[in-house]
Amino acid sequence: MAFNTFDHRQKENSGATDMIPPAEAWQRIEEHLKTLPTESVPRAEAVGRVLAEPLLATVDVPGLDVSAMDGFAVAGELNSGQILPVTATIAAGDPPGARLEPGSVVSIMTGAPTPAGTDRVLPVEQTVLRGDSEIEILSGVPVDAHIRHQGEVLRRGTDLLSPPAPLTPAALSLLATHGYDSIVVHRRPQVAVLATGDEVIPPDVDPQPGQLRDSNTDFLLAAGRSLGLSFISLGIAPDHPDALRTRIEQGLESDVLLIGGGVSMGEFDFVEDILAELRCEVLVDAVATQPGKPLVVARHPNGFVFGLPGNPASVMVGFWLFVRPVLRRLQGIPDAFWSGSLRGELAGPLPGAKARDRFLSAEVRFQSNRVLVTPRLAKGSHDLAAFARGSALVRIAARAQPASPGDPCEILPFVDWQNW
Repeated sequence: MAFNTFDHRQKENSGATDMIPPAEAWQRIEEHLKTLPTESVPRAEAVGRVLAEPLLATVDVPGLDVSAMDGFAVAGELNSGQILPVTATIAAGDPPGARLEPGSVVSIMTGAPTPAGTDRVLPVEQTVLRGDSEIEILSGVPVDAHIRHQGEVLRRGTDLLSPPAPLTPAALSLLATHGYDSIVVHRRPQVAVLATGDEVIPPDVDPQPGQLRDSNTDFLLAAGRSLGLSFISLGIAPDHPDALRTRIEQGLESDVLLIGGGVSMGEFDFVEDILAELRCEVLVDAVATQPGKPLVVARHPNGFVFGLPGNPASVMVGFWLFVRPVLRRLQGIPDAFWSGSLRGELAGPLPGAKARDRFLSAEVRFQSNRVLVTPRLAKGSHDLAAFARGSALVRIAARAQPASPGDPCEILPFVDWQNW
């Protein structure tokens, strides 16, 4: 594999010429995306995973002709007022083999095997009990009524689930009925998170003047949990090349390394130089989004590196737009940049955009089949409060004019609802 190195001073000299539209940035990433190898996991631990191998039905469903109602197994057309004897009772779980005698009925429970000779089941509410062993017919039912026929849902050996089926609770319920104890899925990616900056301190430390509590690590760890993943925190690396290199080398052992900060053009932004020294290939160096322009995406033999800008809003936008779809694709889940977006209706004003696609946090509510979107106007990429109060990103296309309440808009939900 050939790797192109990059010196971040080249970007400083070239200005904004490396800035590319977000869709093109995604295309560059997507060219190198492959699903991770497979593994077998117990069915009880497979929720949220993605099926990697096709599965076949192991039994007929239903396994026998069974009743769909509590009622009476009967044969032939029935007339209102007709009185028939009840000769037996069949419960769910009883073995098959009973026979319906001509001119009689058999009491039958939901899920019980229908006796031979049955061509319909009469619901109990369409009868009146006369004594202990006779019923009066109130109204008849057509042939085949309320009978579930053997194999009408699935036949043994036919397709049950195929990749990339998401293993939802309902899917696992289906697999349980066919006796699958373990399931082959794509391995979940190992993700490491590294914060950088001499001014960054842990959240449980009181900041001194000029210091900032690390909020990005908490966001990324929580965002990972929302995807069913457990990210590893590598702590906070100082703005010193040797210390930073050591942490990055550690992070490169993971499938995906997320680095917060150190990717702009400042004197102490060393991340790109270190990635070049470690022979990582830079795929994306700057993307035309606001916030989040100084996004770095690189690959190496073990996987991917995302150099996310240090400001909280930039980290969040970069994660939702690029990191999340990469993590999903590694697991075999179809996804892409802006995939899964929804159309909504503005419930508040939306500003315009200049040369870059602009993304704002938005509050979303559902009212009378309408998706109402209220943008949260941020004071800048440092405005964590604006993003904390939203549940989706709302997109403002490059060079779009301001929009008003009632106008259409596009949103990307923060909740990873596509898993289900």
